[in-house]
Amino acid sequence: MRVRTTVSVALATVAALLSTACTTEGKQSPGEATKYIPGTLRVLASSELSDMGEVLAKVEKDTGIKVRPTYMGTLDAVDLLAKGKAKDTYDALWLSSNDYLRLNPDAAKQVVSETSVMSSPVAIGVKPETVRELGWKAEDVTWSDIDAAVEDGKLTYGMTDPSRSNSGFSTLISVTSALSGAESALTDEDVRKATPRLKEFFKGQQLTSGSSGWLAEAYDRRGNVDALLNYESVLMSRADLTVIRPRDGVVTADYPLSSLASTSKDVRDDVRRLTDALRTPSIQQTITNTTLRRPVVASVAPARGMDTSRRRELPFPGTRSVADGLLDAYDNELRRPSRTVYVLDTSGSMEGDRLERLKTALTDLTSDFRDREEVTLMPFGSEVKSVRTHVVRPEDPKAGLDGIRADTRELSASGDTAIYTSLEKAYEHLGAADRDTFTSIVLMTDGENTTGASPSEFDDFYRGLPAAHQRIPVFPILFGDSDRNELEHIADLTGGRLFDAQQGSLDGAFEEIRGYQ
Repeated sequence: MRVRTTVSVALATVAALLSTACTTEGKQSPGEATKYIPGTLRVLASSELSDMGEVLAKVEKDTGIKVRPTYMGTLDAVDLLAKGKAKDTYDALWLSSNDYLRLNPDAAKQVVSETSVMSSPVAIGVKPETVRELGWKAEDVTWSDIDAAVEDGKLTYGMTDPSRSNSGFSTLISVTSALSGAESALTDEDVRKATPRLKEFFKGQQLTSGSSGWLAEAYDRRGNVDALLNYESVLMSRADLTVIRPRDGVVTADYPLSSLASTSKDVRDDVRRLTDALRTPSIQQTITNTTLRRPVVASVAPARGMDTSRRRELPFPGTRSVADGLLDAYDNELRRPSRTVYVLDTSGSMEGDRLERLKTALTDLTSDFRDREEVTLMPFGSEVKSVRTHVVRPEDPKAGLDGIRADTRELSASGDTAIYTSLEKAYEHLGAADRDTFTSIVLMTDGENTTGASPSEFDDFYRGLPAAHQRIPVFPILFGDSDRNELEHIADLTGGRLFDAQQGSLDGAFEEIRGYQ
């Protein structure tokens, strides 16, 4: 089997990904090296902590400490730390969990202290009508019950990508531990033992995503998915789901605020002051009431409606090799394969550096393609120039990857820009879209539509598609002189998401989209 090391992404790709990560308004750009400012902490934080704005504003008012967060996926942040790229750029680390970090010696040595601030266990949120049809009592449901419902075709769900999101990785660990019957930290043998059941379990996964926010949007848009697997706090924010913590155990995020070894005593003192402030009873109460995470101070009551019964806490894998092996098994064996059409602008305006950047980005991306993945390259100018499909077959992955690289080398720039006609061709190529795959379209263009179908004609075309076709999202990439409003409309219409390569990089945008495929 071809081994794909998702969490050991090449340094150039990580740096590119940093440039596309979200920051709060007026805060530091990802990867931006600035000097420490007393009373202001540059914090590398898990993306879900973007909901802590109200809490941090209150802490700043109380203590004078200002937090400048940079948000990114937990596993990507660990990789950044291991590469030594956090030094002189960040003053503190605030991830959903440091469990994976501890398995990476190069990352672990960058951290000198950590203190839990709040917690949230993995859970499953299920439509109330589905709970009734299954005859479940929330307090009694196990992972085996969930697995049985999936195998019987009575339950489908969405889950974030474990290779990028800690909520997805924690869910993967929870399911694997429960279905393997592991009594302690997962081993390679536990993963092998659970694999047949895991293959059945992940047949129920209908949605994948690089972020919880887009996953929720896709869930609402699809309407035909029964459940979401995520942190309890995310699921409790929705009134339309019954939140279940499986009785046989879950993995819990404990959100430790950590000091970095590269910082001075003054910086660490500010981190300690921030930590102390976040653990005061008043702030803990604000945290649980506003974010629906659990307080870590015993005197503070959890937000109303939280299940306070005890559940088994499942241990994290004991070694990096087990963790990486589990991720590799998920990507290449367990999950549904991906099926993607790359609609690539190779009009005349792409001549020169832009085309070379596209070729480099696509060539680099081939190292990230999974076994069983189907990749179609559809370059266009005034019309679609060619349609070439390659499959990364487990028995001979090199043949498929070499084919993609060869077609990429042959790309050439000419013609006008027929965005909407080319998108129509992509939907037609995908056919009925009822195959057992995660199906999507990636649109990369450096300009506005200049020929072929108009925006309104494409809107009419899309709305006339069968429901199965309309569930195929388009992920546009803003690049060169492309029009943000035009591409945002395509993303909104089709249920996709816009990725910005104008502020960041093209290879970073392609890599970030991988979490949604």
